[in-house]
Amino acid sequence: MNKRLGERTLKFETMPYIIGYAGVAGKSEKEGPLGDYFDLTFDDDLWEEKTWELTERKMFLNAVKIASARANLNISDINFLFGGDLLNQIITAGFAARELSVPFIGLYGACSTMAESILAGSVFIEAGFADHVACATASHMATAERQYRYPLELGTPKTPTSQTTVTGAGAVVLAGTGSAGMPRITHATAGRVIDMGITDANDMGSAMVPAAMETILTHLQDTGRQPEYYDVIVTGDLGIFGSETLVRMTREQGVDLGEKHVDCGVEIFKGKKNIYSGGSGCGCGGSVLTAYYLKKMHDSRLKKVLFVATGALLSPTSTLQGETIPSIAHAVSIETEV
Repeated sequence: MNKRLGERTLKFETMPYIIGYAGVAGKSEKEGPLGDYFDLTFDDDLWEEKTWELTERKMFLNAVKIASARANLNISDINFLFGGDLLNQIITAGFAARELSVPFIGLYGACSTMAESILAGSVFIEAGFADHVACATASHMATAERQYRYPLELGTPKTPTSQTTVTGAGAVVLAGTGSAGMPRITHATAGRVIDMGITDANDMGSAMVPAAMETILTHLQDTGRQPEYYDVIVTGDLGIFGSETLVRMTREQGVDLGEKHVDCGVEIFKGKKNIYSGGSGCGCGGSVLTAYYLKKMHDSRLKKVLFVATGALLSPTSTLQGETIPSIAHAVSIETEV
C-alpha cells in the first residue's frame, strides 16, 4: 500500500488511535462558550504560581497527565513526548519534559505545533518505534504578549485584526491499538512555508491564510476528497478576518468550504467583548481540539474532522528587523469510522 499520497500527504496503515486527550484553560476561556468542555480550568491567571511562564508550564503538565489518565496509562507508559510552545527555546515544553522524565522530542511550528506533533507522533506509531506517544502544546496570553508584543502594563491599544493569545493547553495520547469508535489518525499533510510579504504582526490571520489554504487544497487533491467528506474542517487560529479570507480565497480556487469550515480562535471567544479578531496561540488549537472536537467525536456527534493548525514563524527579532512573516499549516485527518 502506498503510504504517501501525492507529494506531502501521509496515509497511515495503523491509523493510530487517540486513546486519551485533555484540554486545560484559563479564566477568560472558561467564561467563553466552550468553558464547560475543558477538563481543567482556573480563575487566576497565575494559578498560584510566581510567574506566567510557570503557569504555562503547569497547564502543559496537567494536560499531559490528564490525557494519560484518560488513556488508563501511567506517565511511565509514555514512550515519547512530542511537544512545543511559543516561548524562546520552547521552555514550556522542555521544562515540563524535565519533570515528566519521558523521552522528549521538542517541536516548534508556532501555533501549528499541535498538528505538527500529532503528525510526528503518528509516524512513530506507524513505524513501530512506540506503543504510546503524547503530543502537547500550551500558550499563555501574558507570556506571549510579553515576548512578541508589549508588556501588559503599557496597555497598548490593539487593532481590529489583532488576536488574543489563548491561555490554554491541549494534549493527546496516541497508540497503535485501541477500541472501536475511538478517533484515529488516518492521514496527515505536511505544510510548506509560505510568505506573502505581510509584515504586520498585528494581522496574523492574513499572514497564515495562504498557508492554510495551500495545505487544505493539497490535502483534498492528494486524497481525492471533497470538503463534504468531512463533518468539519477546523483551522487553529486564523481568527475572524482570517477565516473569512480563507473561505473567500478557497472559493476563488474552485473549492467551496461553505459551512464546513470553523476556526478554534473564533469559537473559543465567540460573543466575548474586547477579544478583537479572536484567539490565537499554541493553546488555542490544542485546547479546542482536545476539549471540544474530540469530545464531540467521542459522543459520535462528529465522525470525520480535518484539523489544520496554522503557525506564523516570526520572532521578536525578525519583526524588529522588518522581516516579512512566513507561515505554515499542517493538517491531520481524524476519523471514527474507517
